[in-house]
Formats: sequence, structure tokens, C-alpha cells
Amino acid sequence: MGDFECLPLQGSNLDILHNILLASTFMAGLGALLALFLAIASKRLYVFEDPRIAQVEEMLPHSNCGACGTAGCRNFAEQAVEGRIEPAGCTVNSPERNKVIASMLGVSLGEVEKRVARLACAGGSHVAKMRANYVGHTSCRAATVAGGGGKSCAWGCLGLGDCADVCDFDAIVMDEHGLPRVIADKCTACGDCVDICPKQLFSIQPVSHKLWLACRNEADPKVAEADCEVACTACGRCVMDAAPGLIHLESNLAVIDYARDTAATRQAIERCPTGAIVWLEGDHISKGKAAKKIIRIQSLPVTADA
Repeated sequence: MGDFECLPLQGSNLDILHNILLASTFMAGLGALLALFLAIASKRLYVFEDPRIAQVEEMLPHSNCGACGTAGCRNFAEQAVEGRIEPAGCTVNSPERNKVIASMLGVSLGEVEKRVARLACAGGSHVAKMRANYVGHTSCRAATVAGGGGKSCAWGCLGLGDCADVCDFDAIVMDEHGLPRVIADKCTACGDCVDICPKQLFSIQPVSHKLWLACRNEADPKVAEADCEVACTACGRCVMDAAPGLIHLESNLAVIDYARDTAATRQAIERCPTGAIVWLEGDHISKGKAAKKIIRIQSLPVTADA
């Protein structure tokens, strides 16, 4: 192989090298300037975050269910550290875990009355008539779009289990009559069942609200009872038997004023002829002595003229 001859740089080549060095120097200077700017900005704009927030968040259930009334577990942790919410406000956490959080923060545990989801319907397939059989996607929302779902009572539960499907805590089960049953001990009052129900039959209630109307049928009382044997007939007996002003009739339904004392008003259910107004103790439902006895277990047949 021959020898290579090293040629001296010509003018144009010197210009290129000069431009490369100039560009490299400029970029290095710009990088250093930006690094200095970021360092100053980081120092000036630094926001202190209490390390206890991460510790509290780690002890929360990470369900982000919103039952506490905040945007999620992270937001709950921030408010707990700031003293704007008490640890007991997390109803999903165990009481023992909340006590640990309270001890770590040096605050009181607080007291929050347990709340649960309540269903304003008792019209299972054995007492509520159907005017048509719904065939389609197994969903209450889909059935509602398709002619209301086929139930004679336009306000009645369709029993297709959207609420049970959406419950992350297995607190809702469907019974043998196609009605959702809330397991009080498992319910966290997250409100998912409230949002999913197309008939708006669920609401979140404190457990102290033991007096409960399990009906939303606003039809004429005779029509309501013809459609469902356990419908409220607006007879007014509960109004007369309760403390003055506690219950009144509105849109053919008994309306309970929970702002008043309901702790000793069980007598209001005793003369209800259909058992629409009930007394709740945990998962147990009590009807009054005058309520008709339902012994039928099979579903009612579809009635075209229902």
C-alpha cells in the first residue's frame, strides 16, 4: 500500500472547523445557562411536601372510592395531615389502621357514623308484575333503554345486577327474587351503586336511619298496588302513628324527615298494610304486624295487560 500524504487545511476547511467549534461552544454555554436557570427555579419554586402524607397514603386502602368525600386516598392523606379531616373518615380502612394513622399524626381518631347504601324497592319477582320479558344485554341500563325493562312498575328495580357488578367490595348480592341485597358490614358507602342504577333507587344513608320506605312508585295508589303487592299506597297510617311532622305524604309516597329524631319511631311501620315502610337493623328488615304475609316464592307470570 502507498503512503498517504497529509494535506494542509485550506481556507474553506478552516471555516468549517471554526463554525463547528463556535457551535459547540454556544451549545455548551446554552446548556450551562439552562442548567443554572433550572437550578435557580427549582430552589425558588420548591414546594415542601410533608413526608407524613406519603406515610398516611401508604396506610390507606388505595381504593380511591370517594366514600370519605375526597378525590381519593392521596387527597385524603393530604387533608388528614393538614388536620382538615379525621382519620376515622376513611370508612374502608379498618378501625385499627385508622387508629395507627391518628397516633402517627398525633390527632384524635374522630367519629364518623357508618353509612350504607339503601335500596328504595322491595318489588322482587314474586310480588311485582311484569308486562313483558326483556331479552337482550344483561344490564339494567340496557333494559331501561329497551322500553323500561318490562316491569309493570316504572320505578321498580329491574334486577339485572348492575349494582352488584360495579361494587368492588362485594357488598351487594342478588337474592332469589332478583333484588339486590346490601351487606351492611361490607358496604363502604362509595356510591358506585347510586351512580349506576338507571332507576335511581339507591341512596347513601347513615345506619341510624332505620325507618325506611322501600318504594318509589309515584303512581295512583290502586295502580301501584296492582303492579306490586308491597308498594306504598299512601294510606297515611304511618303519618298518623309517627311523631308529628316526622312523615308526610308527597307524590303518593310517605316521605321521612330525617332531620327529626327517628330513633324511637318503630311504631310507624306497624299498621302499614303492604309492608312498604320497614325498620332496618343491619341486614335485617322488619315489617309491621299489619303487613300482608308473602308466602309465594315463585316469580309472577308475565301479564300482557299489566
